[in-house]
Amino acid sequence: MNMMSTILISAALSVPVTARACDLALVLAVDVSGSVDTTEYRIQMDGLAAGLRDGVVSEALVRANAAVALVQWSGTSRQRTVVDWVRIASFEDTEMLARQIEETPRAWRNFSTAIGEALQHGTNLFDAVPDCRRRVMDVSGDGQSNEGVEPVEVQRFARAAGVTVNALVIETDDTDLTGYFWENVITGEGAFVVTANGFEDYPERIRQKLVRETTRQISKLEQ
Repeated sequence: MNMMSTILISAALSVPVTARACDLALVLAVDVSGSVDTTEYRIQMDGLAAGLRDGVVSEALVRANAAVALVQWSGTSRQRTVVDWVRIASFEDTEMLARQIEETPRAWRNFSTAIGEALQHGTNLFDAVPDCRRRVMDVSGDGQSNEGVEPVEVQRFARAAGVTVNALVIETDDTDLTGYFWENVITGEGAFVVTANGFEDYPERIRQKLVRETTRQISKLEQ
C-alpha cells in the first residue's frame, strides 16, 4: 500500500459516521375490545407480523430507517403500548419486531370501543420519536366508537401534531363502518381507509395497507 492510499484511508476513518435520519414513524393501533374473540385477536397479530415480513414492506421500512410501535386498545382508559418503539435499520430488526408482535399477549378481552382515546394515546407516542420526518398511525377496528371522547373531536389534535391517521375497517355486518371511519377517524394528508370483509380478510388487507404506506414513502425518498 502506497503512502497516498494510507492517507486516504486514514482520512475516511476519521470522518464521523452520521446516523441515517428516520423518515417514518408508524403506530399500529389494534382493536382488542369485547367484540374481538380469541381467534380474531390471533388473526390480527399474525396478520400484522406477516405483513411486516412482506418483502416490499420490510425493504421500505429499512430504507426509511423507520420506527414502529404497537398499541392495543379497548374502552375508556384502556390503551396500552405493548411494543414500544422499535428502530428498523436492518431486515433482522423487522424480523425481531414481527416476532414480538406474534408473541405479545392480549391486554384485555372485554370492554367497549373507545376509538377517540386510542387516537389520543397513539398521537402522544410520537413525542418520543421527534427525529422522524413522517408520522403515521394505523387504526384497525370492527365497530364504531361507543365510549369516551368522540374520535372526530381528536382529529384536530392529531393533525396539529402532524399525524396522518389511516384505518383498516373490519366489516362484520351491514353497518357502513367504512363510511364511519372515513367521516370520523382518518385525518391528514393522503389519509385512507382499507376495508376487510370479515376477519378472515384481514391478513391480506393489512399487507396491502402496509405496502401502500411504505412504498409511498420510498417514492418520496427517491424524488
